Amino acid sequence: MTISTSISAKARPTRGWRGMRAALAVAALCVTLGACAEQFQKGYILPPGALEQIPIGASQDQVLIVMGTPSTVATLSGEVFYYISQRAERAVAFMPQKVTDQRVIAIYFDKNRKVIRLANYGLQDGKIFDFISRTTPTSGQEMSYLTPLFKLISFR
Repeated sequence: MTISTSISAKARPTRGWRGMRAALAVAALCVTLGACAEQFQKGYILPPGALEQIPIGASQDQVLIVMGTPSTVATLSGEVFYYISQRAERAVAFMPQKVTDQRVIAIYFDKNRKVIRLANYGLQDGKIFDFISRTTPTSGQEMSYLTPLFKLISFR
C-alpha cells in the first residue's frame, strides 16, 4: 500500500476560488467600514410642532415655555432669541465631519416683548465659519507665489 502525498486536482483551490475569497474579504471590509458611519447633533433640538405653537403677538414667556432657553440672545433694537443647531456626519471614524444641516431659528420681539417675526435660517442662508478660533480673516495677509520672489530681489 502506497500513500500518495500529492493533492488531487479536485481538492486544490483554483485561481477562481482565490479571487472569490479576495472579493468577499474586500466586500466584508467595505461593509464593516460603511457601518461605522456616525451622525452628530449639536446644539438645540427643535421639538416637533413647536414653531406652530408660537403665533405672532405671543409673549416672551410663552416662547420660553414652548421653546426653552435660547442658545443666545441679542438685545440690539429689541430682543431676538436665537436657537442654533447643527447636524454633521462622517462616513468612517477617523475621517473629518461634514456638516449636513445647520439651523438658526430667530424669534424677534418688539419693545413690549411680543413676537413680531419668526425666521428659520438654514445652511444655504449663511456661511460656515469657525466659532472656536474667534479670528476674522483680514485681506492683505494672503501670500501669492510671487511674494517670495519679490522678497529675494528686493534691495533692503
